[in-house]
Amino acid sequence: MSTFRSTTRAAAVIIVTSLGLSACGLAKGDSEGPAADDKGITTITVGASPTPHAKILEYVDKELAPAAELDLDIKTFDDYIQPNVQLSEGTLDANYYQHLPYYEEQVTDRGYDFAHFTGIHIEPFALYSDKVKDVKDLKSGAQIGVNNDPSNQGRALQLLADNGVITLKDGKDATNATIFDVKDNPKKLTFKETDPAQLARSLQDLDAAVINGNYAIEADLSTKDALIVEDGKDSPYANFLAVQKANENNPGLKKLDELLHSPEVKAYIEKTWPGGEVLPAF
Repeated sequence: MSTFRSTTRAAAVIIVTSLGLSACGLAKGDSEGPAADDKGITTITVGASPTPHAKILEYVDKELAPAAELDLDIKTFDDYIQPNVQLSEGTLDANYYQHLPYYEEQVTDRGYDFAHFTGIHIEPFALYSDKVKDVKDLKSGAQIGVNNDPSNQGRALQLLADNGVITLKDGKDATNATIFDVKDNPKKLTFKETDPAQLARSLQDLDAAVINGNYAIEADLSTKDALIVEDGKDSPYANFLAVQKANENNPGLKKLDELLHSPEVKAYIEKTWPGGEVLPAF
């Protein structure tokens, strides 16, 4: 999402103050990871989106972290870009808000020296509408809202293609398709590129919109009411914990990742989002 502008989305960030570091965090280029204090407690810094990431982290902090001698302190950011910027600068020890296609694009475009753990959860994309109850009822020329960022626009179009709404040109799929790569469009749909954070708010002005799972949750949209829903099985869009490459073997960070992949977290996700708005990826 190198072309993705800052959103008004709050992103929760777990700020970790390592032993001996000042409150302003690490200097850029400092690769020291979180360390235990004299009481054996490791404080960790993680950047995360408010829903569902921060909720999951809050659960871990309250229910699982104390026994693991970890301490998480949560703050918020108002854009997608800063969690990676601050991870690179050392203000954060990790972040939890992104999937692999976005991560890879950011690493390539910005030269970040990052590593990542395995997927924790998936937020399925879904097509929502205030005007029709079935995708077959979309009228000719209907206006469909899609993400305006490269790493997710293809994903939205792939969802439509997988459900027979459109087809994509040969060689185009979720990883590289844009609205200019639509091949067959029997309903003559028009596509309105929109900031992901604005899609749910713009739904009343559109015939339908493919909305990111986290924004759908924030707008109280349920996948049970969606026209079509992305299949989460074997999805490349599982969100994970990202860290500085130098810190990928840090014991505290590895322990946090273990907790995020615990049976307790899986049960928490399934209980908190029973409609499938968030799915465990493990």
